[in-house]
Amino acid sequence: MLSHLPDALALLFSLEGILVLIFGTILGIVLGAMPGIGSTVAVAIVLPFTLTMGQSSAILLLLAVYAGSVYGGSISAILINTPGTPQSAATCLDGYPMAQRGDAGLALGWATVASVIGGLVSAVVLVFAAPYLAAFALNFGPIETFALILLGMTCIVSVSTGSVIKGLLAGMIGIFLSTVGGDPIIGEFRFTYDIWQLYSGFNLLAVVIGVFALSEVFVRASAKPTGVSELVDFRGVILPKLSAWRGRLRNLGKSVVIGNVIGVLPGTGAATAAFISYAEGRRSSPNKEAFGTGEPDGIVSSEAANNAVTGGALVPTMALGIPGDAITAVMLATLTLHGITPGPRLVEENPTLIAAIFAGFFLINLLLLPLGLLLSRVAAPILRMREGFMMTAIVILCALGIYFVRGNPFDLIVMGVAGVVGFLLRRQGIPMAPLVIGMVLGPTLELTLRQGLILKDGNFFAFFESPIALVLAIVSLVALALPLVRAVLASRAAQ
Repeated sequence: MLSHLPDALALLFSLEGILVLIFGTILGIVLGAMPGIGSTVAVAIVLPFTLTMGQSSAILLLLAVYAGSVYGGSISAILINTPGTPQSAATCLDGYPMAQRGDAGLALGWATVASVIGGLVSAVVLVFAAPYLAAFALNFGPIETFALILLGMTCIVSVSTGSVIKGLLAGMIGIFLSTVGGDPIIGEFRFTYDIWQLYSGFNLLAVVIGVFALSEVFVRASAKPTGVSELVDFRGVILPKLSAWRGRLRNLGKSVVIGNVIGVLPGTGAATAAFISYAEGRRSSPNKEAFGTGEPDGIVSSEAANNAVTGGALVPTMALGIPGDAITAVMLATLTLHGITPGPRLVEENPTLIAAIFAGFFLINLLLLPLGLLLSRVAAPILRMREGFMMTAIVILCALGIYFVRGNPFDLIVMGVAGVVGFLLRRQGIPMAPLVIGMVLGPTLELTLRQGLILKDGNFFAFFESPIALVLAIVSLVALALPLVRAVLASRAAQ
């Protein structure tokens, strides 16, 4: 990896690379600060425009939007008590009370420093953990890869908010959509119904944009309008003094560790990390009695953890091709759209690209400090934008992005249908992340299954003669059984 670092740095410090890092971080902060958009929708909005870019620039742009949006959510959480992203929900608990008493700038200062430190540490974890994990995975053949993808599919359980059954249903829909088009072994067309536009399958980009961004617009359009909290007095970010960190560094360190560990676990997410870290901070902080009234430790716990998740979640995504959450599922879709095969050989086959991603992610987290200080004052007035204008702009951007990628009007139809179907499914409590995970991992799952059956003369049970495949299969079964066990234990406890 180090031997490819000079080439990676040449990509990063080109004019295009610098513009991508700066513009992506700016865009992420601004979009993250807008309530209701969230990191997933922000990444989905930008995704179509990356297809005209090089591989490294495209991935770095999405990473910059991702990291920037996680930090940007703290701006609206502190200023109007409405988290711009779910990851910043815990920041409201102490951020807004601190702002109400006239310390909005200082509250954002605590959030900014904690976010930068959490992101930088997670970047270091990504650099060191992902290559070793990927190197181990190079021993995998078709059978082991099938078992690994099967394990990746079980993260559908983790990202299924509410009913696991509904999440599995969404995953099955995604797998079915991935089978439309040519058979990977014999080339026969399936489920196309003589519609020639479907011979190559559904446009993954159009489906992703539809079920995430467009369905979000429909959901918000159907909801009753809510009042916007009054904007508190804010005149810029004030960074806390070094002496103010005395007694808080232990809490900061624990929050960063919690964020990284939870980030590596598929399906947990930054919102979970933020609340777990906040609860731990409240338990162990010497200032725990002040939590909920504007205590800086509460802001530090939430923001250090949710930003530390960003690098941790990319470890299984980059090393194994297993998406940790909805956002990294979109990242996997981006790799696929750029002709890069996610999975264990990603690091080995694309060393310069991976080195550029690792170094770029570190720089993105460094940029959060100066850009956060600059953009917080710019983002504050945007929080007063009418929601209707914001949603209309999202629809226009999605349509333009989809159409100009291939110039195919059929992609707009796919996006529109996916948006309507996504809206209807979400109204029934069916999550969208499993659907995308099914679409992204479905082709590899089918191909490796078919290859393995050919190798084993059609005997599926012979798959488990491989120790690696057997262990991965057992872990998959445990991951699927855990929610059922928890439900049974909760039922008995209630009785």
